[in-house]
Amino acid sequence: MNETIHFFNTKSTEEIAQFLLGMYLEHETEEGTLAGYIVDTEAYLGPDDEAAHSFGLRKTPRLRAMYEKPGTIYLYTMHTHLILNMVTKDKGIPQGVMIRAIQPVEGLEQMEANRNGRKGAELSNGPGKLVSALGITKESYGRSIFDSTLRIVPEKRKQPQKIIALPRIGIPNKGIWTELPLRYVVSGNPYISKQKRSDIDQTTFGWKEEVE
Repeated sequence: MNETIHFFNTKSTEEIAQFLLGMYLEHETEEGTLAGYIVDTEAYLGPDDEAAHSFGLRKTPRLRAMYEKPGTIYLYTMHTHLILNMVTKDKGIPQGVMIRAIQPVEGLEQMEANRNGRKGAELSNGPGKLVSALGITKESYGRSIFDSTLRIVPEKRKQPQKIIALPRIGIPNKGIWTELPLRYVVSGNPYISKQKRSDIDQTTFGWKEEVE
């Protein structure tokens, strides 16, 4: 974990967004452990980023966590869905990474129950879907992704075969920020949102072969 914390403390938000691909995201709940691999992320570079909540160093009570230290969990509600973000820069510099999708691994039955019976890619192939599947609540707001009940586990991380950079989703009319390739995905993973079926790697799901 020390290496991961150092990475968060020293790398750019774009680098962290790519580093998080393949990271094991785990949530300890009353119903048991729910977890999966991160496969889709978006970098937000406020205060310069017109698509970021913190654009122009905007400060509201909702944004408090964005101004905290790297690894702080920032949650916000969009269209009734809770969205998970991780702060990536020094305290006072509000940049972060949104987690857009995970490949579910542990606690599948409970995750499906959390998602009202949805299965397969629909279980967690969007930012609101994965938060619901993992049973994440506003209680995690402001806590650390390194040592809270909602945490990343570097020891279980997978390595993507190929990372693709794309424009972020749902960012209209923001000038250059609409088209900049600040979304990163594990190429071929079936849990990436908005992709062609023909692009899915049914054999490896886009991961490098693990060496024993």
